[in-house]
Amino acid sequence: MAGSSPHADEGKKKARIEIIPLIDVVFFLLATFVLFTLSLQRISSVDVTLPKADPTAQQKKQEDTTVYLQVSDEGTYYWKFGENPAELISTGEIAPRLADYRNSLGTNARVLVRGDNRARFGAAVLALDEVRKSGIEQISVETVQSQTGR
Repeated sequence: MAGSSPHADEGKKKARIEIIPLIDVVFFLLATFVLFTLSLQRISSVDVTLPKADPTAQQKKQEDTTVYLQVSDEGTYYWKFGENPAELISTGEIAPRLADYRNSLGTNARVLVRGDNRARFGAAVLALDEVRKSGIEQISVETVQSQTGR
């Protein structure tokens, strides 16, 4: 072992993989891929014409043309239209009143069906059916309890 000395191994270096430059290269490739894929997508939008405010126009208070049809716990109905107080009506009066109301307003006819805190489901469904039969398409159901006849 004449050629081998304890200092012969010191001149050889072990090969190492440096991870920090590898992270930089992977990050660069990822960023390039993301930017490339974003440029492939076409962004499309819808043109919207926004209304313009007219500061000189006066706001006119529009009359409320909604009919309020309230169902009570006793199965009776209350009809309220405009500023008039609610009036007690029978089941048979609902259809003719709705027909007159629809004929007077046409497509602007709106009905809001209400119920007091103990109204029965069947009476409310009867009111909704009468509104549907009358041909009125704008129907709402109030989900807040109200006092009878309000």
